Amino acid sequence: MQIIIKGKQMEVLPRLRQHIERKAHKLTRLISPHNNAARLEVTIAEEHTRSAQDRYTVQILLAGATPTLRSEVSASKATVAFDQALSKLLAQFCRQKDRLTTARRHQRLPIKVLALARSGKLSALEGEEVAAATAARGEAAQEEADLTVPASLSEEQNEALWARIREIRSVPTKPMSDKEAILQMEALGLPFYPFVNEATNSVNVMYRLEKGGYGLLIPAVE
Repeated sequence: MQIIIKGKQMEVLPRLRQHIERKAHKLTRLISPHNNAARLEVTIAEEHTRSAQDRYTVQILLAGATPTLRSEVSASKATVAFDQALSKLLAQFCRQKDRLTTARRHQRLPIKVLALARSGKLSALEGEEVAAATAARGEAAQEEADLTVPASLSEEQNEALWARIREIRSVPTKPMSDKEAILQMEALGLPFYPFVNEATNSVNVMYRLEKGGYGLLIPAVE
């Protein structure tokens, strides 16, 4: 991805340029390395007539990777304005990618929806039952997979499961860092987000804490 950095009524010093290029690497990792048309333009303007809190304005434009995206933020420091503008652009980018992923998933046929029966068995619904179940939930189609489950459960176990399980959903993901998982979770508006941690190659779950901040659930094999 090509990165273009321009200063308006100011000179972009090497230290600021390095900061921008380093932070912009987060975005380049989300774009296909084979996409040579992607272009990120960063324009930094210094306004001496503005208040101290809005002295620097950063405009970011991303073209060639998705429909053109833009963000703009003003702050007292150029680095702060850029970081906030990049965060806004990343959120837009993630939302756009999610829309495309959802559209592609809706086009995939056939679909298999799994239903938990009172008998304690998971059975596949097909044909008209799939359409009816999907429409009733108002959710996207479930993942295409065959699940191997115990043939039966005790009545007590089955009732306990039935009281909790409402649906089985697939969450599209790919190997990513914990920071990228937070961006995806916030972009999708979810309280938690399962993902493949690229550092450990294991499935982790990022979740939002009630008192603020985030938690990371890492499975440990005993």
